[in-house]
Amino acid sequence: MKIAFAASEVVPFAKTGGLADVAGALPLALEKLGEEVIIIMPAYKAVKKAAFKMLSSKEGISYSIIGKNIKVYFIESDCYFNRDGLYQDKGLDYPDNLERFAFFCKRSIDLLKEINFRADIIHAHDWQTALVPVYLKTLYAKDPFYKNTRTVLTIHNIGYQGLFSKGEFPKTGLDWSLFNIDGLEFYDRVNLLKGGMEFCDIINTVSPTYSKEIQTKEFGFGLEGVLTKRRNRLFGILNGVDYSIWGPQNDKFIVKNFSPKNIKDKYQNKLGLQKSCNLPLRSDLPLLGIVSRLAEQKGFDILAEAIDSICKMDLQLVILGTGDPKYHEILGDMVKIYPKVISLNLKFDDTLAHNIYAGSDIFLMPSRYEPCGLGQIISLKYGTIPLVFATGGLADTVNADNGFSFNTYSSEELVKTIKKATAAFSDNKIWAKLVAQAMHCDFSWDESAKIYIQLYAKAKQV
Repeated sequence: MKIAFAASEVVPFAKTGGLADVAGALPLALEKLGEEVIIIMPAYKAVKKAAFKMLSSKEGISYSIIGKNIKVYFIESDCYFNRDGLYQDKGLDYPDNLERFAFFCKRSIDLLKEINFRADIIHAHDWQTALVPVYLKTLYAKDPFYKNTRTVLTIHNIGYQGLFSKGEFPKTGLDWSLFNIDGLEFYDRVNLLKGGMEFCDIINTVSPTYSKEIQTKEFGFGLEGVLTKRRNRLFGILNGVDYSIWGPQNDKFIVKNFSPKNIKDKYQNKLGLQKSCNLPLRSDLPLLGIVSRLAEQKGFDILAEAIDSICKMDLQLVILGTGDPKYHEILGDMVKIYPKVISLNLKFDDTLAHNIYAGSDIFLMPSRYEPCGLGQIISLKYGTIPLVFATGGLADTVNADNGFSFNTYSSEELVKTIKKATAAFSDNKIWAKLVAQAMHCDFSWDESAKIYIQLYAKAKQV
């Protein structure tokens, strides 16, 4: 199949979140399976500044190559993309975001014809590219070049929808007849994600459980009705992990490489982590690690409520990340009270992140909701046992064979589950079995890519 990815961010060129990881890794896995893939993304200032080998395709279009021969095409526009941020400036959305990404969507479709790439599938991602399926079914409906092209729209987080005022609708270039309940209208506002969901051939999201959750009022962010209406076209596929980057056998950042065959070497990483975080060198204490945005969605509301009780247990806790200043302050106060228990690192540090995955015994991820989550998947490969709230992708990847989970979102249940996990840690036989089972879990992109190919085939049959 010929597959074109349209994405607003792609690793290694530009990234603000997990969308970029998917848009960079999935095409590589598809190429390995014999599919013909291209990627289209904006030519941000960050892309131009970086030391990537860029080739000129035509006026306004440049490209680079990843994998064996995947061309990543960059849509150039100094007016729209030559800015420091991808979507925001100083925490505020750019006021012309609708115009910027409407331009990107239309230009991406035109590019396929210009380079004679007759895509079987255009795989769009999130609200920034949600106009692609809308345009194909409307503005390009009579163009024979796109006659056999089908669209898949992936929702990475339904909380981000591309909402704009009704007055901006003409900037889409669409007829006002599409501003209705079955189109892009959403409580008298423009909703780009809703439009994409209404017009695409297949909707998918990043875990099977999340695909069910977003059909409910609690997790649907107002779009549960659209998803329920299209539930026969809605699927969930787990994101994968690139084990060449996140794997203890070849991780260049950690103290000592290890594998299931020499699991004892993992504990050299624990000592190294304790040392770098100024914690007592205690192999007998369970070490809990967190790599996260410090936000309510990530479970820091219940963690903050429970933190004093947690610190009174026989354990250690290393936290890496930034977020809500409220949680910075609460956790900072705990460090003053329990300096030998907590190490708080309010920053982004890739090396420390790798060492937390490798050196911790338990990986804490009590997210209130989590479309997929990568932290728990990464931790499994390092034999660091995940402890999660059973939601979204966390529920799909963590079970009694490889970790710990709780089903009622509360600080009491979090504390109870930590006690259960630390009790298991004290039994060497139980813990060794759990670690071995965790490390043998396979959530690679190779597996997810095979399922995506099946999904593309479904789209072709529409």
